[in-house]
Amino acid sequence: MKYTLPAVIFSGGKSSRMGEDKSLLPFAGYDSLAQYQYERLLKLFETVYLSAKEEKFSFSAPVILDKDTGSSPLVGLVSAFETLPAEALFILSVDAPFVDETVIARLVTPAAEADAVIAHTPQGTQPLCGLYRRSILPLAKAHLDQGMHRMNHLLRQARTTYVPFEEEAPFLNLNHPSEYEEALQRLTSP
Repeated sequence: MKYTLPAVIFSGGKSSRMGEDKSLLPFAGYDSLAQYQYERLLKLFETVYLSAKEEKFSFSAPVILDKDTGSSPLVGLVSAFETLPAEALFILSVDAPFVDETVIARLVTPAAEADAVIAHTPQGTQPLCGLYRRSILPLAKAHLDQGMHRMNHLLRQARTTYVPFEEEAPFLNLNHPSEYEEALQRLTSP
């Protein structure tokens, strides 16, 4: 059974540490990391969207374009809620390809009163891996209007439930070329 809430893959970052657009790097037999994430999440969610600054993908998928010129996940979050009528969204960063269905299940099922339900590991909060409810939109827009783009700051002011995870491995982010290479090796390791 698929989740009815939409999933949004955030793929509009600058990729400055990678040196090239990481969402377009080949991954796991797919032309791009974005396509890998899209196809993977389509098996779990009824609808999946890509969030980006521009149409840049070589495969067919619905794209939510940022409605603000700023470059931050907060812009993507506000744009997603302003585009979609959904009451809740599952958000995942394009560069977190090892977040699996077990992790997702723990994040999309908790209590309804939270504005956000976010993964938390020993190394810290994972703001681009979790469930966001529409109730966070006014606070998110206020932060955007004030130029406060840090997602963790927003989460501290919102009603956020943090779901603890002991393992870091599912949350490996591909920010640097070495992390991309490590991820490719993990795919081929038994």
